[in-house]
Amino acid sequence: MEALHPTEVRVLGALLEKDQTTPEYYPLTLNALVNACNQKSSREPIVNYNEETVTEALASLQHRGLALRISGAGHRVEKYGHRLGEKLNLGRREMALLCVLMLRGPQTVGELRGRTERMHDFADLEEVEHVLESLQSREADALVAPVARGRWVQLLGGPYEESAEQESAAGTRSPLEARVEALEREVAEMRQQLESFRRQFE
Repeated sequence: MEALHPTEVRVLGALLEKDQTTPEYYPLTLNALVNACNQKSSREPIVNYNEETVTEALASLQHRGLALRISGAGHRVEKYGHRLGEKLNLGRREMALLCVLMLRGPQTVGELRGRTERMHDFADLEEVEHVLESLQSREADALVAPVARGRWVQLLGGPYEESAEQESAAGTRSPLEARVEALEREVAEMRQQLESFRRQFE
């Protein structure tokens, strides 16, 4: 598949996220989609798209068969949805991981498990790794790839190229930064375990 523009990746990721986390508000109006793209939480990098930018990205995604415009009964205004699962034959687990990678950039397995919990409840880190490996080994074209520092990236936007600045930062990471990263993974794990424990009593 031809690589997507970064704007298209963000728009598609936002549609995918809202489909899985707030299905009652999905499909999205153009205004809601612009807001979803421009969220300041759970996004890397932060962007400030206008309606014209999002509309152009939607037109391109529709042309590729990755998005669709929905109108008619029950919709007073035009709304938009994604067709990523149908187009690429993906399940909920695969789409949850791709969604986080599309919206947040490179992620470790621990970060992915913690940040996909509202979309799919992975049993453990091994399940996350298994799904990532299946996405990497697709016959047609790999959708993810491992990169430096135990992280994974999505390839819908083309091959990942780490900038010189990022490589330098990775090479000069202090012990404190490494410790913080490890603690963040542990917190994500603990949150997942607490959530699973809570659900037993619901």
